[in-house]
Amino acid sequence: MPHENPDEIIGRTLWGDPVYRVSRVRGRPPFEWTQENSFKVSMLLAAGWSNTRIAGTVLDPRTGKSISVPTLKRYFRAELSQRDHARDQLVAKQLMVAADQAFGGNVGAMRLLDQLIAKNDQKLAASKMTQPAEGEDDREDEKPSSRYVGKGEMSRRKANALATGEEQSEWGSLLRPGSYEN
Repeated sequence: MPHENPDEIIGRTLWGDPVYRVSRVRGRPPFEWTQENSFKVSMLLAAGWSNTRIAGTVLDPRTGKSISVPTLKRYFRAELSQRDHARDQLVAKQLMVAADQAFGGNVGAMRLLDQLIAKNDQKLAASKMTQPAEGEDDREDEKPSSRYVGKGEMSRRKANALATGEEQSEWGSLLRPGSYEN
């Protein structure tokens, strides 16, 4: 038998052959977070992308392959937690950069800043138009529900009206429980 180093042997097989410690690491190397990938995830969240689409575009710098959704969730937890505010953060960053350039004397940036502010004002006006004015919430309880009523709900309402006698049908009293005439 060749010379065996006892430190490298971790066990023996059923037949008595030595099992050596593997010096290389198996599997994929662990993912490494980078600033570039962090910016990419934040930008794609602001664009409204799903986790699956984002994971497909983020490449592991060691392997050059896209990462899985669990890896995305593990390494980009801080970015993903800002999903609801990502678009607002992007617009705020655009406003800040445009303002810095405009205050520095850049005429194109001044024009862009005016456009961004006008766009923001339009969104604010539109949101105010869709929100109920103060005091309207109290009156909302008095008026009937204006939500869409589907076929099933219409059938239930009609059946209840017939059963209680509010409506008459061609079937007459046969629809009322307990009043069968033979």
